[in-house]
Amino acid sequence: MATILVVDDELGIRALLSEILTDEGHTVELAENAAQARLVRESLRPDLVLLDIWMPDVDGVTLLKEWSAGGQLSMPVIMMSGHGTIDTAVEATKFGASAFLEKPITLQKLLRAVEQALVKPAQRLAQALAGAVRHADPVHEGPHVLPHTPHAPLAPVAEGPRSEQSFDLDRPLREARDAFEKSYFEFHLAQEGGSMTRVAEKTGLERTHLYRKLKQLGVDLSRNKRGGG
Repeated sequence: MATILVVDDELGIRALLSEILTDEGHTVELAENAAQARLVRESLRPDLVLLDIWMPDVDGVTLLKEWSAGGQLSMPVIMMSGHGTIDTAVEATKFGASAFLEKPITLQKLLRAVEQALVKPAQRLAQALAGAVRHADPVHEGPHVLPHTPHAPLAPVAEGPRSEQSFDLDRPLREARDAFEKSYFEFHLAQEGGSMTRVAEKTGLERTHLYRKLKQLGVDLSRNKRGGG
């Protein structure tokens, strides 16, 4: 997982993005203006910056230009704005921004932009080369024979969460219902790598209600949580 710096003068935006990205397993640092952003960027060298355009002291595009001119744009930067125009987005891209998100930012767009921005340059190059190879004309050099290697024994496949389980129905209704709900939420937590945001979205529950429900049922949240990276 990555260290992400969120720069926005609105407390609500900082809190929301921090909650979502932390839930995805990232380490999140916050700054409410350009001065704080400079300090965090210099001390922590984040893997990604989410940068608001309209800020009271120095706007985001000016800060982006500053980093670009000073050779400090060693990380991808995603610009954010609730009043952005196409010209602003184009200008930001010219100075090194990797993406532009318009507020209000949807969960899907945020996670997609972050995922794409965090693809390492080497991976992007490998993907580009792989695409070029797929589209290149084949070179006929005769049949290609793979060297024979003895078959290694297959490792046992780890058993994932099962969508079908049996329950002891010879018990009070409340106990049976709690057992079912616990298995239901454990299944979805395992499927989503412990992401409360994604589980809430899939199950149709508000995050706070979901969290209280899991605590009530005794679901072990740490077991399914993604490890840091």
